[in-house]
Amino acid sequence: ITADESCDNFTDLNLSHCFVGTSLYVRLLLYTRSNLRCGRELNHHHLSSQPLFNVSRPTAFVIHGYRPTGAPPIWIDHIVHLLAEQEDMNIIVMDWNKGAANLNYFTAVTYTREAALNLTGFIMTMEVRNGASLSSVHLIGVSLGAHLAGFVGENLKGKIGRITGLDPAGPMFTSATPGERLDPSDAMFVDVLHTDMNSFGLNGAHGHIDFYANGGADQPGCPKTIFAGKSYFVCDHQRSVFLYLCALNRTCSLTGYPCSSYGDFLDGRCLQCEAFKPAPCPVLSTSQNTSFNTCNIVFVLCVAELSYRVDMVTWNQYLRWGVVYIRLHSGKSYTEARVDHKLLRFEQYTSTRLLAQFDDDLQHVQKISMRINTGNVIGPRYKIRLLRIRFTPLERPERKDVRMKERKEPRRDGRKERRKEG
Repeated sequence: ITADESCDNFTDLNLSHCFVGTSLYVRLLLYTRSNLRCGRELNHHHLSSQPLFNVSRPTAFVIHGYRPTGAPPIWIDHIVHLLAEQEDMNIIVMDWNKGAANLNYFTAVTYTREAALNLTGFIMTMEVRNGASLSSVHLIGVSLGAHLAGFVGENLKGKIGRITGLDPAGPMFTSATPGERLDPSDAMFVDVLHTDMNSFGLNGAHGHIDFYANGGADQPGCPKTIFAGKSYFVCDHQRSVFLYLCALNRTCSLTGYPCSSYGDFLDGRCLQCEAFKPAPCPVLSTSQNTSFNTCNIVFVLCVAELSYRVDMVTWNQYLRWGVVYIRLHSGKSYTEARVDHKLLRFEQYTSTRLLAQFDDDLQHVQKISMRINTGNVIGPRYKIRLLRIRFTPLERPERKDVRMKERKEPRRDGRKERRKEG
């Protein structure tokens, strides 16, 4: 960048603009590996005027959502840099802050159709005048931007290569028909990440693949009470963006498992991907595996640091109910998983499967301890006997299964004794 060149930055507004209200104005800011720190505004009708734009490269459009304060999204620079690391591509940030920045959310909703027409026209110019392929276009829409992306895809008859919806907005869209919101027909491949379905996000399945992080609603680490202020309202909803950044950065593997309900997932019933063999489980990322395009199956996303599938057979003669605590030990350090989403049933010669999710990872697990809390405070403390137990690590193929079972050995008095073998 020479001294006489200036960057085209995302529109920065403030609360005064939001109070007065803004009218729609769309800007398209281009970033490539050559100008990652300095956006270039594109002319909607004359792409040839911008030499940095290369029509032979794939193009990703980043589309933000409702901006009630008018400030630029804090994640824009991060997603631009991470997308550029994946592949040499054109990265275009759709800046419709003038339009999205209104205290009246319903005004911003009405602007999504008009903004979608604007972007549709630009993409048609890319295709007709410059020879771009629609299949190489990827729209990444956040919240209200996810539906905006869907409208663009609908305008282009579903010929867009891919749309990724990050927690599509729920208010004003909960009762919408497929033509009034993001849906699978809007692109050749539509994947959706849900993180706030019970508030600002949209409930249900709306893509070829829907990932539900921690069940798609309340996210770990987010405030549970209104006393936390703004974070209480936006934390779960914004988590979709930060999980996507995490996936792009490859600092976490966001793997989906087909499941009919989150309860079944927590019970450990959906921890295999038989429906997709020989392909692996689908992973949220920028890469697209076309073998998943027609599955239309609900997925649940496991985002713990470390997860185990636990299979055990109980021997106790009398029925017991309780919650399970499992600890992994490494020297003086330990990490604990609490399986308490419901009371588990333990009875004689019955197999039980559950999912244990640990917030921390221990590289060298030396010991595993387990306790079952039956909830008895005043009465007797019951013990539950296990015939065998097996710990199977998920997403960590380098780790071996841990299996323990009881075996009988002769005692000095001639009778047989049971003890644990590991």
